[in-house]
Amino acid sequence: MCIEVKKKCECGGRQVQFHLRDNIMNPNVLDRLFCPSCSTDTPINRETMLRDNGWIIEYDMTLARMYGLSKLRLSAEEISPEFIFDQGYATWREMYPGESEDIAGERERIIARKDEDPKRYLQKINAWAINRVNRLKEAGWRKAMLA
Repeated sequence: MCIEVKKKCECGGRQVQFHLRDNIMNPNVLDRLFCPSCSTDTPINRETMLRDNGWIIEYDMTLARMYGLSKLRLSAEEISPEFIFDQGYATWREMYPGESEDIAGERERIIARKDEDPKRYLQKINAWAINRVNRLKEAGWRKAMLA
């Protein structure tokens, strides 16, 4: 089971859903969130923060390391913001914040035609998914780069 957590950015302009893989980390591991609007003047602390395409996630590394040590049996040195995000222990629910809203219409138009020509539908939805991930990689989204 995975926990989803909603977190508002520091300026209050955006709310994002996070995914906490296997209940390893607690929602309190997500200390602060900065959207592209409120991250512009935020200095990066590489010990506690991760930048992803204009967004900044700040983790409570003391708490994260405690969970990493007790539940994953890893050393404190192995637990970093990159590890937490890239391994899915506290990461975007989607490939990037707002992805579901961005792709809803495009995806629905493809799915609407599935009964007309099932073979063509499968080809089209697969091509769409591959092209979408490639676009996200080009845009620099971290989760897409790992896909």
